[in-house]
Amino acid sequence: MQSDQADHTDPSPRECALELEAHPYRIQQIRRIVSAQLRYWRLEPLVDAASTGISELLANVHRHAKPDKQCAVKLTLATDRLTVAVADHDTRLPYLQPTEPTATTGRGLAMVEAMSDGWGTDLLPDDGGKVVWFVLRTPLQAPTLVPLKAAAAPLEQTTAPERVAVAASVA
Repeated sequence: MQSDQADHTDPSPRECALELEAHPYRIQQIRRIVSAQLRYWRLEPLVDAASTGISELLANVHRHAKPDKQCAVKLTLATDRLTVAVADHDTRLPYLQPTEPTATTGRGLAMVEAMSDGWGTDLLPDDGGKVVWFVLRTPLQAPTLVPLKAAAAPLEQTTAPERVAVAASVA
């Protein structure tokens, strides 16, 4: 696993990347790694959605990718979003398909679409395969009220009533 050691206040994107062979036992390990990375980035509210989405994308690689099951997972954290991407060597693009209410398979991309803020696919150059990705918005921090500093010298009394100034700051 590669991950940055950047300061959490740094606005530049942060990344975590892994390469693996998509087998069922590895999918659970990747879920745990992704969860730990998101907790490290202090994104606990995104752990369930990201873990579910990554499980679905890796299960698709396991079930459908040809010629092999080799893939790469990449998490990219920008200021306002987390992008989760899985690349494999298969050039066939996945698509949403209608499913029967009692079907036990075929719901993965529908789940990814429902729980994410967007998803898509990109072909890699030179028939190198594809990337399937989804985006989750990062939680916004609540604004905090910060009192303005009072003037150093006392102000002369005017006819206007005295007021206290308070400013909102989004950290």
